[in-house]
Amino acid sequence: MHAEHGYRLTATWVGNRGSGTSGYRDYDRTVELRADGRPPLTASADPAFRGDASRWNPEDMLVAALAQCHLLSYLHACAARGVVVTSYVDEATATMLLEGEGGRFTEAVLRPRVTVADASMIDAALAAHHEAHEWCFIANSVNFPVRHEATVTVG
Repeated sequence: MHAEHGYRLTATWVGNRGSGTSGYRDYDRTVELRADGRPPLTASADPAFRGDASRWNPEDMLVAALAQCHLLSYLHACAARGVVVTSYVDEATATMLLEGEGGRFTEAVLRPRVTVADASMIDAALAAHHEAHEWCFIANSVNFPVRHEATVTVG
């Protein structure tokens, strides 16, 4: 079965300090992201690129999308396997390589720490990460490896 889903948002640069992009240091990198039915999200560039460290940047959002997509796919896989997850925390990281004026991500590492309800669920909980990775739309869309270093405990 094939189904197509569309996603729409508006990204508006709101960082004009009065002289536009007259010089690299003359403008703010603040961007407002809007999508129907959601509160606006104010974002910026990475601080390394003169952005505001207190705001989300595109690189953060890519790592967040990978982590959240895996988390949601994983919860689905566990529910389908009869694994009761009671806690899930991921300390995700990614590495970007700068090349001239551009760059690219070289890898992301997801480190989910999962707690399950019973020791008999540990093996199935670990195996569900492979299935979740295969289902994750975001991981299937990037051109760099997304690795997993998962742990499962009983709580």
